[in-house]
Amino acid sequence: SFREEIAKFLTDYARAAKALNPDHITVMNGCCAVFATLSTILCDPGDGYLIPAPYYGGINSKTWLYGGIQPVHVPLFSEVTDEESHPFQLTAEKLEDALQRAKKQGIRVRALILINPHNPLGDIYPAQLLKECLEFAHRYELHVIMDEIYMLSVYDDTTFTSVLSLDCLPDPERTHFMWGFSKDFGMSGIRVAVLYTRNHEIQKAVNQLAVFHSCPGPVQHVLSQFLRDRDWLDNVFFPTNKKRLKEAQNILVDGLADVGIPVLKSSGGLYVWADFRKFLRSQTFEAELELWQKFLDKKLLISPGKAFYCYEPGWFRLVFSDSVDKIYLCIQRLEQMLRSRAAEPGANNASSSADTLCNPEKDSSGKPSSTPGKDVSQLKNILVY
Repeated sequence: SFREEIAKFLTDYARAAKALNPDHITVMNGCCAVFATLSTILCDPGDGYLIPAPYYGGINSKTWLYGGIQPVHVPLFSEVTDEESHPFQLTAEKLEDALQRAKKQGIRVRALILINPHNPLGDIYPAQLLKECLEFAHRYELHVIMDEIYMLSVYDDTTFTSVLSLDCLPDPERTHFMWGFSKDFGMSGIRVAVLYTRNHEIQKAVNQLAVFHSCPGPVQHVLSQFLRDRDWLDNVFFPTNKKRLKEAQNILVDGLADVGIPVLKSSGGLYVWADFRKFLRSQTFEAELELWQKFLDKKLLISPGKAFYCYEPGWFRLVFSDSVDKIYLCIQRLEQMLRSRAAEPGANNASSSADTLCNPEKDSSGKPSSTPGKDVSQLKNILVY
C-alpha cells in the first residue's frame, strides 16, 4: 500500500531510530491540510501555539481555518548575543520567555510548531537544540508539530537530524511529524503530505477530517512506484538535485554579495534570507513594503520579511530553485533597480550600514508585539510560496 511505501521510505531517508509503522501514517492532500486538521484537534478556539518568528506565514491561515487557533511568536533577531553563536538563533530560553508572556496575556498555549530545515531562514536545528526544545515541550505538556518538508533539500555536508531519528523522545504521544512531496521532489501540484503520529486518539480524530483532504488513488499509485525506485533516487535524483541546488545557491549568494547584499548562512531549503536593511528609506515596515513594491515594479517576486512575521524590517526571502538564467536575470534586475534607487532624491536617508539593527516594535508592556508592523492587513497583498 501507499502508506507502507511511505513508511519504508521515511525509515530510510529520515534515518529513523526504528522502522516506522504504516498504521501510524495518515496521508492528506498537502501539509496545509495537516496543519489545519492537527491544530483543530489539539487546540480549542482561542488557544495558542508557540512558533519561532520569522516563519512561513501561510501557517497562520491554516491553523485558523477550522479551529481559530492563534500564533504565539518566539521572536528571533539578527543581533548575536553572548549566549548565541549565529543570527536568528532559537534557544529553549526564548521558548520559555514566550510561553510565560502568553500566560500573562491569558493565552493557553497547547502546542509548539518547529520548521526544520527552517523556512525562511534555511537554518537546520542541531540535534542538541532539537532535544532541548522537545524537553521544554514535555515539561509543559505541549504537543510538538515537526514540519520537516525540506528534510531532503539539505547540502554543504550539513548533518540533518529528523525527529524520527531520535532514539528516545521525551513525549512520543505528543510528538507529531509531517512531510510532503512538494519541496524535496518539486511536486507542488501533486498535493500529497504525510502525518506520522503514535498517538492513536489523535490519529483517529485526524482521520475523521482527513476524508475531506484525501489524495486520489491514481496519484497514490504513481507515487508508490516512484518511492520504490531506490536506485534512481539514490544515484540520479537526489545527487543531481542537491548539486543543482548548491550551485544555484552559490550563484545567487555571490551575485547578491556583488551588489552589497549579505545573506544569512544556510544549508537547507530552496531560498536565502537576505539583508536589504541598508536600502530602506527608514528602518520601518512601511519602508520595507515600499521597497517590495519597487521589486514588483521591476518584475522581481521577492517575499518581504513582514510576510514571515519578522521583527526587523529589511529582510527578504529569495528563492533560487530555478534555472541559472533566471537567477542571473534576477541579479541583473536587482542591480539595476538598486542603482536607480540610489540616484533618486532622498536616497541618502537609507541606513548607512547593513549591520544597523532596528529595534522591534513593542506593545504597552515593553515586550515585542506578536505581529511586526502595525498594518497587518497589507500582508494580504503579499504572495508567499
